[in-house]
Amino acid sequence: MQSMSFSQLEGEIGKMARAMMTRNSEIGKDLIRHFRTQFTTEGIACLMIVTIERLIWFDTESVSWTIKHLIPADIMQEIRSFTTVCFCKQLIGKGFVPGKDFSLDANSNLLLNAQARTGLRC
Repeated sequence: MQSMSFSQLEGEIGKMARAMMTRNSEIGKDLIRHFRTQFTTEGIACLMIVTIERLIWFDTESVSWTIKHLIPADIMQEIRSFTTVCFCKQLIGKGFVPGKDFSLDANSNLLLNAQARTGLRC
């Protein structure tokens, strides 16, 4: 995989954001195929997270469409892994105890008690 400059990466994020906003799966899937030649699955997941974060502020419907129709399973699994780790770190930082206040099931879904659920909202 080649390294990219910040401006090149920003360009790729912009392309992905525009693809998401078109809600055209052919465009999005072609772009993801292109990304697979440039990045690892983990790298594509990171790029998607950044793109979603930028787009969610003004076009939540495109983000919902993208999650439902565009992101391949392997990339979605990486996104889930990143977000689960972030949520766990956030909960631990707020004093919640793994295994008591929250845990993961066999499918890596985050299970929260009522207090931990409230803690993530804050």
